Amino acid sequence: MGIARLVLAGLAALALVVLIVVGVLSLIGSLSSGAEADPSAAPITGTSPEDASPAASATAERVPTVLVECLREHCPTVFLKVTGGDVLLDREMTRGEQFQSFDPKVDVVLADSAAVRVQVNGTVRAPGEVGRQEFTVSRNR
Repeated sequence: MGIARLVLAGLAALALVVLIVVGVLSLIGSLSSGAEADPSAAPITGTSPEDASPAASATAERVPTVLVECLREHCPTVFLKVTGGDVLLDREMTRGEQFQSFDPKVDVVLADSAAVRVQVNGTVRAPGEVGRQEFTVSRNR
């Protein structure tokens, strides 16, 4: 019984070493692959006849229904939810962090409305006073 435990402990230690080696090799491979990017995966720049179409220019200039940007070092909870649907954002934000939604109707709850800048359909909303603010934003058509 004593030898079986030693063999089992040895196999467990060997498996742990193998996992660590595989993890290190994977990490090294993923970090070095960024330097040797595949040229075929690079984005193609330039203009083509498709880019000149009105539909392509409309999507390039697509304006979000709502855009929230944190202006302070720490912004209390920002909550965005598709009206009658999924929660898009429910967390605190840091300076410069932005979140945008293109959904047709979005409910917004700001724990401190003075800490964020809100754009509604591309127009900056007047800054609120310090404190909680709730409103619903609808997409312009």
